[in-house]
Amino acid sequence: MEYSSLLQPGQRLARGTARHLLGHGFVTIEEFVPARGLRVDLMALGPKGEIWIVECKSSRADFVSDAKWSGYLEWCDRYFWSVDAAFPTELLPEETGLILADDYDAEILRMGPEAKLAPGRKKKLLGMFARHAARRLQVLRDPDAERFS
Repeated sequence: MEYSSLLQPGQRLARGTARHLLGHGFVTIEEFVPARGLRVDLMALGPKGEIWIVECKSSRADFVSDAKWSGYLEWCDRYFWSVDAAFPTELLPEETGLILADDYDAEILRMGPEAKLAPGRKKKLLGMFARHAARRLQVLRDPDAERFS
């Protein structure tokens, strides 16, 4: 069984988007929590320290049920939606970025406007990103490490 078939639709979009962003020098973390009550699908850290948030929407219902997305804007330098070719993109706000993705790759169709994070918030997020990534790597290498935290 192929790994891709085990993923949910949003996870497939996240994988293709993460692969594309890697080609632009960005590293990503899925399911990242920048603040209580917020969980972003994909947070990307760029080669110049820029922070992008990408929300992956697999259907109209998935988008309509998400009322929290505007709360993510204050946690990134740029904000994007990642959708597949069948998604009705007219639903998405014009003032946000747009990525067309599938299981394997993606393409940035519309760059999200830049709204630079305050230096203090960026420093905090970079530390959170690093700790989160290191923790995931540690648990991947030693699954029993999870019980020590």
